[in-house]
Amino acid sequence: MDLAFIPSPSRGVVELGPIPLRGYAFCIIIGVFVAVWLGNKRWIARGGRPGTVADISVWAVPFGLVGGRLYHVITDYQLYFSEGRDWVDAFKIWEGGLGIWGAIAFGAVGAWIGCRRRGIPLPAWADALAPGIAFAQAIGRWGNWFNQELYGKATDVPWALKITSAEDGRVPGTYHPTFLYESLWCIGVGFLVIWADRRFKLGHGRAFALYVASYCAGRGWIEYMRVDDAHHVLGLRLNVWTAIVVFVLAVVYLVISARTRPGREEIVEPVPAGEETPDSPDGEGATPAKSADKTDDGDTEGSKDADKDADKDVEKDKDKDGAESAKKG
Repeated sequence: MDLAFIPSPSRGVVELGPIPLRGYAFCIIIGVFVAVWLGNKRWIARGGRPGTVADISVWAVPFGLVGGRLYHVITDYQLYFSEGRDWVDAFKIWEGGLGIWGAIAFGAVGAWIGCRRRGIPLPAWADALAPGIAFAQAIGRWGNWFNQELYGKATDVPWALKITSAEDGRVPGTYHPTFLYESLWCIGVGFLVIWADRRFKLGHGRAFALYVASYCAGRGWIEYMRVDDAHHVLGLRLNVWTAIVVFVLAVVYLVISARTRPGREEIVEPVPAGEETPDSPDGEGATPAKSADKTDDGDTEGSKDADKDADKDVEKDKDKDGAESAKKG
């Protein structure tokens, strides 16, 4: 008899009048808001402008959703295109099924388009978003809890997840809550990136690379615990191999980037012409010329030189007047 376990919701949809609120979609939406909110704060702290993160996210989020769904459908095509299945279900994203690998890859394409339109370096924008993406994943994983899916091996630990649904081949029982493991891991990744970014001043995409490497390190062993159907390559689940490959690529990028482009970007977002900057209160959007280096009494070196020249001219005029008076006398 199980003395303790994590209960599963009896249904993943809450009816708000005529509007069905699906738990999975709700978690994804909340995650996106958290990522944009935190990313905006970090972008402003880096010298960017308020609202830029949200503007670029308008490109990144739709691309990410499409990419995440494509990766899921392609790698689990049997769920939609095998005998007895309805291929139309492949478009029902609200019922669950997003692959983070495709979401990040396609989301990066959308972000690149948005950054290019604003004249912003994509690596700097990605660095600002990195911890927020990790927190968004932590929230999004609870959508799997609503759908009673993607759990691990059977267990009787006190924090086991109790599955009650028998649909789609599920066997009611208690299992490892891999959704919870990954959610907690993503929270840790988010705080790790924030700490490392403050400690080492990560730039040029290295904060994002740290997020990717750290996430993959956890996803590998969590994926290994899952018991849902998946394609295997050389005895390992496809997503385990994906995590390994992406982890290696992220680490290589960290090392090469640190050697070739040390430090952090000084300017992450150009100021449009005609808008004020701290250095140009007149609104010209340009840095003032160097000619006026201020002295302690508030005068400039240039103005002092002008005063000296004026004094010399006055002395010359006096000498001329004196000479002319002497001649007349």
